[in-house]
Amino acid sequence: MKKIYFASDFHLGVDARLSSREREQQIVRWLDKIREDAAEIYLVGDVFDFWFEYKTVVPKGFTRILGKLASLRDAGIPIYFFTGNHDMWMFRYFEEELGIPTYRQPIVRELMGKTFFIGHGDGLGPSDHGYKMIKKVFANPVCQWLFERLHPNFGIWLANYWSGKSRGAERPVKKRFRGADKEWLIAYAHRKLETGDGNIDYFIFGHRHLPIDFTLKNGKSRYINLGEWMHYNSYAVFDGENIGIQFFENENGQIYGNSKSVQQKA
Repeated sequence: MKKIYFASDFHLGVDARLSSREREQQIVRWLDKIREDAAEIYLVGDVFDFWFEYKTVVPKGFTRILGKLASLRDAGIPIYFFTGNHDMWMFRYFEEELGIPTYRQPIVRELMGKTFFIGHGDGLGPSDHGYKMIKKVFANPVCQWLFERLHPNFGIWLANYWSGKSRGAERPVKKRFRGADKEWLIAYAHRKLETGDGNIDYFIFGHRHLPIDFTLKNGKSRYINLGEWMHYNSYAVFDGENIGIQFFENENGQIYGNSKSVQQKA
């Protein structure tokens, strides 16, 4: 039986539990494993800790994952890429070189008879106003044009420096499930259901860096957060009937939320 896979927040380019190179090799092993039964693969944002496409230059490295994605596409497996808050300056490189569509906003898609709402999750929900303002600046074509005027050696160094500062500020904070009232993406999903999108079966997001499986107020729709690969190695898989979070090469993965779905490990 073919399956649909969802993963996000690889953050390649920054070291964590493993070095970025080791994590990239691990992700390639995961892609090799799922190619046996993958009907489609959704990469839901922050695959790279930083990415900016100059007209003739892309960031150095990542040859293993790029080569593996090209191989999967050549084998006929559809792959869909969503930009996140760290790789929002992805333009047409994936589409032109790899044949992988790139999405900058959430999409609604029918998959195997179920309705999915899929997006990275940054800037959604009732709060995070500071980031929403910054995102508008970064998405502004004039700002992108100005950044492109910087030499890649300096521009990419500067972006990686600030990304590292931000990542360093996050390290002391232990991620935990805050409860439905304080999880912005759960609040966003509830609002979507209340405003006429009640036919959505699954909300699939990244960004939160915590594997979450949460049954929403209507008792049937579920919010799935894909977690991340710096520590959890978590992803979601849908087989046409059931969806669940799994962990790759991680025997200690934990799922948060209120869903009765059974945790599975790969």
